[in-house]
Amino acid sequence: MECLSINGNLLSGEIPDCWNHWRGLVYLNLENNNLTGKIPPSLGHLNLSVLNLRNNDMFGELTSTLQLSTSLIILDLSDNHFSGSVPTWIGDKLSKHEILSLRSNNFDGHIPQKICQLQSLRILDLGNNNISGSIPKCFSNLSAMANKSNQNSYMFQWSITLTNLFCMRTLLVLKGRVDEYSTTLGLVMSICLSTNRLVGEIPKELGSLVELQSLNLSRNLLIGNIPDEIGNMELESLDLSMNQLNGKIPLSFSNLNFLNHFNVSYNNLTGQIPTSTQLQSFGNFSYMGNLLYGPPLTKNRSTNRTPTNGANNGSRSEGSNVNWLYVSIVLGFVMGFWV
Repeated sequence: MECLSINGNLLSGEIPDCWNHWRGLVYLNLENNNLTGKIPPSLGHLNLSVLNLRNNDMFGELTSTLQLSTSLIILDLSDNHFSGSVPTWIGDKLSKHEILSLRSNNFDGHIPQKICQLQSLRILDLGNNNISGSIPKCFSNLSAMANKSNQNSYMFQWSITLTNLFCMRTLLVLKGRVDEYSTTLGLVMSICLSTNRLVGEIPKELGSLVELQSLNLSRNLLIGNIPDEIGNMELESLDLSMNQLNGKIPLSFSNLNFLNHFNVSYNNLTGQIPTSTQLQSFGNFSYMGNLLYGPPLTKNRSTNRTPTNGANNGSRSEGSNVNWLYVSIVLGFVMGFWV
């Protein structure tokens, strides 16, 4: 047997540690169950290409025997309770890795520099964890995301046979929503580091990842200006919301002609929104919580966090009108009583 898929059932308990007898297994999909416990060490002795344990109740640190699965292309452990640091051996040993999803767990520590050695990596999702530190500048070494002519990006299609294609699927957070990708998974390139505790500035080196379609750095503690180099990418989705970024939106963002999801809300951005067909197509929600102005924001609309002077002046004028009303009523009563 090459493919074992028991996803979407009511399996519970721990995964048995008896996988040494399944030497021919290439795809293992146990997602959407109620499995608990740690990853059994014997799973690492298989020559797996795909391991999907998404959406269970598993916990503990990742077993070091997984580094023996040197043919692993997809590792999806999202929506569990795994903890500890992201292992450095992922970049050291899993050289064929193309999809790494550790989303919605309890991982902490820093993003290991070794991940930058994954030349074939096309999807990296570390969102919704407790990861701290800065974004590695060496992300520019992720050549599958950087080079349009990089033939390593085709390894994914070549490694999947038609017999096992139905086993391959994963959930991705792209364009502000969660969708399941299966047959089109080989066409997606994205980085999601949202909802962590990342600090420091956004590395300008990310701008070299010209093949990247989606970049999500929202809900962190990032500071500084947005790098101009981001505008040289061909992004379809960019989310930098809920950080502490300042300065202006780079003029180079006018070159982001493929954007269909964009959010820089709740930062400390100032100045005029650059003019382009795409940037003006997004609503106020994409810009609120800043000190920005210009289209698509209306002339009287403000994204300030505090009431504007105009609002205060309006309140004072309304109060003056109410006082004159009371004066008129009193005068009318006096005149009527006299008559």
